[in-house]
Amino acid sequence: QVRLVESGGGLVQAGGSLRLSCAASGGTLNNYAMAWFRQAPGKEREFVAMIWSGGSISYADSVKGRFTVSRDNAKNMVYLHMSSLKAEDTAVYYCAAQRTGRPWVASDYSYWGQGTQVTVSS
Repeated sequence: QVRLVESGGGLVQAGGSLRLSCAASGGTLNNYAMAWFRQAPGKEREFVAMIWSGGSISYADSVKGRFTVSRDNAKNMVYLHMSSLKAEDTAVYYCAAQRTGRPWVASDYSYWGQGTQVTVSS
């Protein structure tokens, strides 16, 4: 059973930066594709970014050029560096893991963290 714990959220002004971290335990991250999703109030959970075990990366169009996902398999950590933040980036951000499945489909993920709140003030 993989356990994921996010950290690093907070309140930031528009244009600012934050780095989110996701710590994994109970399994080896090498075996999983790791993703970040977010959910704003009243909206569905949406795909943000994904990094496969081999290092390939995919981003949602809304964050391309502003967000960077990375992983450190030796430390069982995944990161999301967010820059040029906008008010519309405000959401709870979740880390998720899957062995196989469609990257952008939340229901295809087996493990989830509890989420960390990111609030961007305009």
